This record gives sequence, C-alpha cells and structure tokens, in this order.
Amino acid sequence: MAGKWTGGVVESGNGDDPPIVDEWRTVPVPGRPSGLADADGSIAYRTRFDDPRTDGDERAILELRGVYGQARVWVNGTRRDIAGPYFVPTRFEFEPRQTNELLVVCEPPASVDGIYDTAAVPDELAVPGIWWDVSIEARPPTFLREVVATPRLSDDGASVDVDLEVDAGEAIDDAVTLSLRPEGVRGAGSMERTRVAADAGERARVSKTLEIRNPSLWWPRELGPQARYTIRAKLGDDVAERTVSLRTIERDEDGLLVNGRRVRARGFTRLPGGDEREDVRRAVDANATIVRPQAHVPSRDFYAACDEAGLLVWQDLPASGPDLDVDRGIDLATTLVEEYGTHPSLAMYGVQTATVDPFEEPLGSGRLAKLAVRWRAWRTDFDGSDAETIAAALPEDVPVVPITGPLGVDPDAAILGLGWQYLEASDVDWLLDRYPSLSSAVSGFGPASLSSERVDPDRVPGVDGELLERWVETAAQSRTYQARATKTIAEALRRRGCGIVVASPLRDAAPGGGPGVLTNDGAEKPAYQAMATAYEPVQAVLESPPAPGTVGFSLVNDTRERVETTVRWWAGENDGEQQVDADPLEVADAGRLEIPADASEVRLELSVGGRTVYNLYGL
Repeated sequence: MAGKWTGGVVESGNGDDPPIVDEWRTVPVPGRPSGLADADGSIAYRTRFDDPRTDGDERAILELRGVYGQARVWVNGTRRDIAGPYFVPTRFEFEPRQTNELLVVCEPPASVDGIYDTAAVPDELAVPGIWWDVSIEARPPTFLREVVATPRLSDDGASVDVDLEVDAGEAIDDAVTLSLRPEGVRGAGSMERTRVAADAGERARVSKTLEIRNPSLWWPRELGPQARYTIRAKLGDDVAERTVSLRTIERDEDGLLVNGRRVRARGFTRLPGGDEREDVRRAVDANATIVRPQAHVPSRDFYAACDEAGLLVWQDLPASGPDLDVDRGIDLATTLVEEYGTHPSLAMYGVQTATVDPFEEPLGSGRLAKLAVRWRAWRTDFDGSDAETIAAALPEDVPVVPITGPLGVDPDAAILGLGWQYLEASDVDWLLDRYPSLSSAVSGFGPASLSSERVDPDRVPGVDGELLERWVETAAQSRTYQARATKTIAEALRRRGCGIVVASPLRDAAPGGGPGVLTNDGAEKPAYQAMATAYEPVQAVLESPPAPGTVGFSLVNDTRERVETTVRWWAGENDGEQQVDADPLEVADAGRLEIPADASEVRLELSVGGRTVYNLYGL
C-alpha cells in the first residue's frame, strides 16, 4: 500500500484503546526497520489512507501479509487481533471514512523460533513488523471471498477442484463462471458454470471440478517446461484468479523423482533478507536446481518465482531448538501445507534442524582427527522422535526430511563441517566412505568468509572468529579459501552420486561477511562462480585436489541425455585430451592427467550443447 508510514516504540497501552507512542519516525512498510531493532517491547506502525471505494455500496477489505509477532490492529480506533503464524495472510472488512487511520502494533513473539532464534541472522531481520505487504481494496456488495484451486493428477487424467466461498452482502441466486486456460504450453481451455444462492448476510460455499484434457506437466528446470494453468472465477463484476500446475514428486535412496523421472538436486540454503525474486535468479544463474529456505518461510512471491523458474524448494518448518513441541509443530506443518502446498516447486518439507553439535569444539586434520570425528559422532545422543511424529502428520504426496543435522544425530540430511569445524575439505571422500548414508542428502557445507578487512568476525552473524583464524589470516584469504573448500566438497558429492546436494547459504544475512557465496548486498564472492562451475549440469572434475603427480578426472552428467564429448586438459606445459561418453545421470571415468611440479593451475574444458564448459583449479 503506497503512502507514508511512521513507527515507534509503544510506551503504554490500555486494552482496546490504541496504544501511546511518544516518538514517531518514518519507517519502511513493508520491511524491517533496522532503527527499531533494539526496541524493548511492542512496536507500532501507523499510516493514513483515503476511502478506497468509488461507490457507497462497495465493501472495504484490509489484507496484511507477513506480520511478524503478536499483532493487534486498529482501524479508525476499532481493534482487531491477528492470530496465526506470519506466513498466513489476515483479511477483514471495515467501515471506511473519507480519511482513515490504520495502526498495527506488533509485540515480540511469545517464543522466537526458527532461524530468527539463532546466531545465523542479525537482530534486524527479526524486528516485529509488517514484512511483506498491506493492501486495501474495494469489493462489490457480493464477492468471492475465497477461491481455492487444488490440482489432481492420476493415471486416469487430470483435474482441478475449485472451492469457492461467496460473501453475500445482498441476496443472490446466480452462477459463478469458472474458466481454465493453459499458460506457457499449448492446450485446450475449458469453461463451466456453477449455481450459487444465499440470503443477504450469508456466506455460501460451492465446489466444482474442472477436467483438463491432454494435461501438460510442470517440470524442474533442465528437464522440461513449467506448464501452468490459470483458473478464473467470475461472479458478476468480481473476478479472482489462481494458478496451478500438475506434477508428482517422490524421494528414494538415490534422490528425487519428479513425474517419475530422476532429477539431480543441487543448490543452496537461503537465509531471510534480500530480494526474494533476485535470490531465485541468482540461484538459477549458479546452475542450482533446488533451494532450501532454512527454518523460515518466504513469501508467496518467492514461490511464484520458483514456480516460473522451475526451481525446486526444500521448505523447512519455521521451528528450531531442542524442545520442539509436537502439537505446535503439527499445527505449523498443517498450516504450511494449506498455504503453500499447491505450488509445484515445493519438493520437500524439513521438520527439525538438530541443535546438538558434537563438533562445537573444532578438530584439526590427520589420522587422529579422523578417529576423533568417529568417536564424537558415536557418542552423540539425540532424540528425534518428536520430529518423526510431526513428519508423519504431513501429507504423503511430498517427501519429508524429519531431521537435518551433523554427524552423530543420525540425520536424514547431513550438515557437513568439513574444512571448517573438522578435517580438511579434501577429506570428503574419506567421510563418505566411512558414512555411506551421508550421500543420500546433504543440506549444508562450506566455510564462512569476510567481505571486508575492517570488520570484527565475532560480530558478523554466521562467522566464528576462532574457526576463521584456524584457516586464514586475512579477509581476502577467507574468500579464496571459501571458494576452494566449498567447490571441493560440492564436486566430490556430485562425483560420488549424491542425489541432493545443498550448500551453505546463497547470500550473507548481514553486511561484513558470512557463509553465503554472495555478500549481503548481492556482490559475488569468489565462491559464487566456483559453485556455478561445480554445479554445471555436465562437468569434468578432478578426483582429488590438484598436486604434482598423476590425478584422475571424471565426467559428471546430470542430464537425461547421453553425453559424448572430448575433455581437454592443460597443466603447466602438459596437455592432452580424452574422448568420454557418459550415460544419463551417470559419472564416467575420463582418465588421468599428469601435473608437473611447476604448474600453477589445471584447466579442464569440454563442449556440450553448443557451449564450452571449463573447470579451473589453482595449485
């Protein structure tokens, strides 16, 4: 909603009366006002707006999205309360005046959880407020209050169940016109009408199923087009549209299957903050096929962007901590499914990230350190039964990852501390040999880095100063090391056939640095291009970090087509080429190359799909 907003700390409040604020200041809405991050108590947001109606018979509807915290709303002095998590929109009708005042008071949540209860993000990202949007609109006396479109796909065909709620300000005996049209693909549309009748002041519910002839499926990027269908409901002059897609998704020990076809999931976690659509674009540009919003729920704009781009989403519950309440977890999961479950990009749900960390005290490298890794993993005690109970309550049509965490908690998806908390990044092959189950799904890896020499690492969210000092001496070295270590792990996981490879965050949560491959303002760190190279759908990779002597290399093929190409290589004064054939979704041995003692880099190069792909290793 356009207009000026002011905000301030609530000094006192009295029941149903609007609270008292001593000092108002201009604030961004929607947004997270950093100037109020240190506020101790409730924060009030205020704006004024004109009557949205052009006809006195119209009805005024207020909608708030992304209201974080325990919220109360006053419109022209009349109080309304907001219930439910921040990712559920709140709508209510009000009686407008010529000029109106909207006051929203957000208290800190009773229990801060999810990513906002961790050191991974700054306090500025958890400011209670209106994060996503406020809209005020005029609707006809009788209008479509709710339109829910649920796609169905079976062996017999496809259809869309449309459920409508009609708010009858006047008596009605009419018909709702429903139409279906394909978007982005060829296909036939359809139109149906369904009767609706209600007395004035009533709400009527009607349902209709629209059949889809010759349905087109939604595919992840690299596998096919993102077919979508627009459902349009019209009652008189009131119109509402919803977009749906058709796809199935499963998970087995080798990874994900979409519409029965294997897809290699490779990507990044995502922290809150930053432009959501821009993050989707940057993930795609880095050759990602999946992104994991870590312990928070992004807006519908994020999901719409992923639907359009064919980018899969691994959606965590916005919960964390060792004391995960089962009833609350089930409520959150149920609400999440209701709000986002029809998005085709939603590929997996994550329930709990374990807070137990057997490697809080870091380990070095070498044989003794490997023994210590095994010992600590063996002696770690973690009870994941509550997460399993919550996972069982989720629908079976989307895979669920009950537990994400480090070695030792028996995770369904592992967070690897290689090259940061323990061992070297190059020890990834040893780790996978010792713990083969880790290759099923990896949900985070890679060290942090600093984006400036002028920051204190201990004041940067996501950076541990002591760990950083173990590996590098300067901020510039940290960025170089991050790129090399993260790329080493990513390539090894792909080479070993890991079905789901998700690295640490795409973007830093705060200025100064972090585990992201992009800075907080979107600038590329060296790790961004390193990961884009490592995530090429078809790529030649070394089988171990480069060093003088003989090293093997392989061709990784994540596509569904057989690849026949020539891999060329250069190492100092040595060079060569090898004809390599790789079957779909397979890794092929490409031979061996000799690195001379005076080489400064190794370069691999191949041509596929009319473009040249390279991979560069520094020594």
